[in-house]
This record gives sequence, structure tokens and C-alpha cells, in this order.
Amino acid sequence: MIRIAARITTALAILLLPLQAFAFDLQGHRGARGLAPENTLPAFATALSLGVSTLELDVGLTRDGHLVVSHDPLPQPHLARLDGKWIAAPGPAIWHSALAELQRYDVGRLDPASKYGQGFPEQKPVDGTRLPRLEDVFALVAKSGNTSVRFNIETKINPLKPDETATPAQLAEALVQAIRKADVSQRAAIQSFDWRTLAEATRLAPEIPRIHLTIEGTASDNVQRGRPDASPWLGGLDADDFSSTPALVKAAKGQVWSPFWRNVTADLVTEAHALGLQVIPWTVNDPAEMERQIGLKVDGLITDYPDRLRTVLQAKGLPLPAASPVSP
Repeated sequence: MIRIAARITTALAILLLPLQAFAFDLQGHRGARGLAPENTLPAFATALSLGVSTLELDVGLTRDGHLVVSHDPLPQPHLARLDGKWIAAPGPAIWHSALAELQRYDVGRLDPASKYGQGFPEQKPVDGTRLPRLEDVFALVAKSGNTSVRFNIETKINPLKPDETATPAQLAEALVQAIRKADVSQRAAIQSFDWRTLAEATRLAPEIPRIHLTIEGTASDNVQRGRPDASPWLGGLDADDFSSTPALVKAAKGQVWSPFWRNVTADLVTEAHALGLQVIPWTVNDPAEMERQIGLKVDGLITDYPDRLRTVLQAKGLPLPAASPVSP
């Protein structure tokens, strides 16, 4: 009996190995920003065709109630064209625009003369591409036949610029409704630097995981540790009341901590795991840094180049997410 039990235990362990190995979360940032126009159907199709475990994307709410996929609250000159010409200045905010107005912009290529555009020399343009709706992304995934890929959806909102976007409550409510309508609550997560939307999402849909984004640097810092007042980004919490950023995320009822990759240390990853948090840094594009982060025992990585991360994972003998070839 003991031998039989041992064999059963061994067999179960072997069966579970692939599930554990696939736990590493390969996230395509804005689809696959390094390879195709960011936050567009061609970018998400590229990511799916390569094979990712999660599509990372950003959303904003239009004046007429549509969730559109866009990183910036306003159309940007390095990205948007009207009548074949790059716009000279940021356009009207998404929140102040109707969907039809926004879909006049061609976002199928970066301005090669811009510093931003020069940062992505491998990106292949797809002229005529428009800002997609969130429901269009869900439909593309359904078309691909992939029933396991996840959606990491970031609310683009800034507490310092309240007039540019919908309120945290409006944005969270619209996003929760869209996720439930598409029946992807078990495959979606909501992330944000502005934790007010995450608090609203917790109230509206506790079943949908929340991902707390952080950056702590000189140029950008939403944690703002050591300042007289609490950061406006943290939904009423003060970083100085907590011993570490993982402890802060735990207090905010987060399940995943997504820090800027330069802020990640082995000790912080260990502490986050002890608190029951997953750690998924952003945005890691250098293969050597990918290897280093994996060595720190992070749970996944967000990258503009899913192909590079797949190569790193394959070299380490880790199973890869299945490819789901699809066209927009």
C-alpha cells in the first residue's frame, strides 16, 4: 500500500509540473509595442500569434460611454495622424471626445522623427489602424480561439489632472461592466497607478483581481515616501505608515504588486511573497535584465518584446504559452 501511495503521489506531482511551470506570467505590454503599433488590434494579434499568457493594455472612457484602448488620455503628436499628417499638439481628451471623433486618428505608425518613435525601430507600421474599443480586443481573442490568455487592463487616470478623464468611480464601473459583459471576469485583472480606481473596483467586483502599480524614482514617483503629505495616487494611504511598498500594497487589498523593474530587489520579492502577493515588474525589454529578474523569483514580466522573453524562458527550459495565430 505504501508503494502504491508513493507511486500515486509521484504521478500527481508529474502531472502538476506543467501547471506550476506555466505559472510564470509572460505579459505583452500594450500588446507588443516593440513589434507593432501599441494598443492596437495588430499589436494584440502579434502577441497572440507569438504566444503570451497575458495581454496588457490601457483604457480610457469616452464622452459617449465607450472604453477605448489608449495609453494616453489625449491623442499624442508622436502617435496620431489626421489626413495623413502628424498632429502638431495633443488632441482633445478622450473623456471630452466621442468615439467617432477619436476614430478619425490613424495610429498605425510612430513618427520616425520623434524621440519616442526612434525608441522602437523594430515596430512594423500598419497604416490605417484606429483606436480599438475594449470589446474589439475581447472579440479578437475570441476569434483566435485562445480561452486561457488573460487581460491586464490599466485605468489611465491622473489624480493631478481630474478634468482630463472620467472619475475613478465612472471608469471603474464602466470597466467592471465591460469585463462582466464579455464573461472574462475569471481571466481579467484591473491595474492602475491611481489606486482610487482599484478601491472602486474592489467595492464593485471583489472577484476581479487588482494590480497595484508603483514607481519610485526622481522623475516619477507615485508612492512618495518621506514627504509631509500622503501621495494623491494611493487612495488615502500614506506610504510612511508602512515599512515597505509590499506592505503598502497588502494594506490596499492588492493581490499583485507591479513595480518599475529598477525598484525590484530580492528582499522585496521575498517579502511580497510572504505577504501573499505576486510580483510582476514592468517594463523589461533587455534579455539580460529578464534573466536577472527571473533569478529574483518574480512571478512574471511585462515586456514590449514577447519574442525576447520567450527566447529567455525557452533557454531556461521553461514551458511557453501556446501561440494563437490570428489576424486583426
